[in-house]
Amino acid sequence: MRLLELAKRSRIWLQLFITCTLSLLESTVLMALLVYETLQKLLHRFHWIVPGYVMGGENRVKEKARLRKGISILIATPGRLLDHLKNTASFLYTNLRWIIFDEADRILELGFGKEIEEILDHLGSRKSEPVAKGSVASESQRQNLLLSATLNEKVNHLAQISLENPVMIGLDDNKVQSNILLDHSGSVGSDVEAELLNKMTVSLSGDYKLPAQLIQRYVKVPCGSRLAVLISILKHLFEREASQKIVVFFSTCDAVDFHYSLLSKFQLSPYSQPEAELKQFFLKCKTFRLHGNMKQEDRRSTVGAFKTEKLALLLSTDVAARGLDFPKVRCIIQYDSPGEATEYVHRVGRTARLGERGESLLFLQPIELDYLQDLEKHGVSLAEFPILKVLDKFPLYGQMPRVKKVFCLESHPWVILLQRALESFILAKPKIKELAKSAFCSWIRAYTAHRGELKRIFMVKKLHLGHVAKSFALKEQPSLVGKSFQKQSKKRKANEKQKGQMKKRKIAIKNMNT
Repeated sequence: MRLLELAKRSRIWLQLFITCTLSLLESTVLMALLVYETLQKLLHRFHWIVPGYVMGGENRVKEKARLRKGISILIATPGRLLDHLKNTASFLYTNLRWIIFDEADRILELGFGKEIEEILDHLGSRKSEPVAKGSVASESQRQNLLLSATLNEKVNHLAQISLENPVMIGLDDNKVQSNILLDHSGSVGSDVEAELLNKMTVSLSGDYKLPAQLIQRYVKVPCGSRLAVLISILKHLFEREASQKIVVFFSTCDAVDFHYSLLSKFQLSPYSQPEAELKQFFLKCKTFRLHGNMKQEDRRSTVGAFKTEKLALLLSTDVAARGLDFPKVRCIIQYDSPGEATEYVHRVGRTARLGERGESLLFLQPIELDYLQDLEKHGVSLAEFPILKVLDKFPLYGQMPRVKKVFCLESHPWVILLQRALESFILAKPKIKELAKSAFCSWIRAYTAHRGELKRIFMVKKLHLGHVAKSFALKEQPSLVGKSFQKQSKKRKANEKQKGQMKKRKIAIKNMNT
């Protein structure tokens, strides 16, 4: 409303959104489009306020025409904006009043640091810098905003070069940690400014605020049973509530493609007979996929379709973890670990929005349970999901009813039955089997890519590759990865053995000399 009031007072002004919100660079385009669509809905009664966008993948000539006609609110991705600032003479920004950096904490992480600095130089918004040609003459009329759900020390540099006399909005001062050291030598104009900049750089050890109505839980699943447990939980959730949406996060694009093909086509006979007419789709919901390797038009149509569906499942990479607003998402399932705690916060932020209730479920292997302690450092605590109670509810067709209580998830009759059905299904579908192999390879690579202290929790050495293959419904692990991994392991052991022998020789020689 504040923006609309400003617009009514003066028709000649420009607000600039710089969106850089998602983990894959291609997805900044998707976020920019969603912001543009939302603006169109908000501004349909205010015809004098003209929104527009410039972004990678679009026709530059058409964008140039839009800029020439004049735009009141411009949504842009950093790379394309800088391109127009340098090369489009008809792009006039003399009346620029607002610059908004959406998801500011990710801008530098995604390598946009140089682009942002150049943009600020061109627009004359860099602090303590001379005003660039074509930019607004009076700095008092300009306001810069940095927006994010999780502000951390990476925002520090951007804040120092773009903000003067900054004001923190939306954070409880008691929760803000100010232990990040700033370089105050000539970069801060006053003690007040220094204090506010300190508040903007939230420490990684600080607590994250999550909605009170969000129920957060984790499920401990052995690696070989992950797939069977995942689709069992999905079936349980969809049957529990007639109208809802669920988002499942994966670590790689190949994993999304494989699970999408599997869940869209997997059928299970409710009886022991193998007749095709008795088979039914295991999940009776509309299934969608979303990742950075999809074409822009496909991503756009997926987002639109998922929004309108009442009963739907979205399988996605972290491309959907930030900035996307999906209405009525009931549950977030993090099938693959998000890594840093900030990414966990952004993923679960797709549910429990605007006061609505929501659930989140994090899959962890027994060897990964230390990750819970990492989350607790940030004030995020998770309760255990009662997975055995859920599995006990599934009937075992054609088999004797369960008498003994099952304590081990791997030996649960329903998990064994479903795993066999999945493996048989994959064996009969060569194309899906190839997708499973690709997903297996990319998952191993992603698992090794954890950074910092997380490498201590997510260690490839602790994985059983045969069990990993089983989690993709493969009876045998793909030979290519298995052989290369075994070769690397043997080579590492040989090097360690060689180093040990050399040390022994040096010690022996030293003893002989003495």
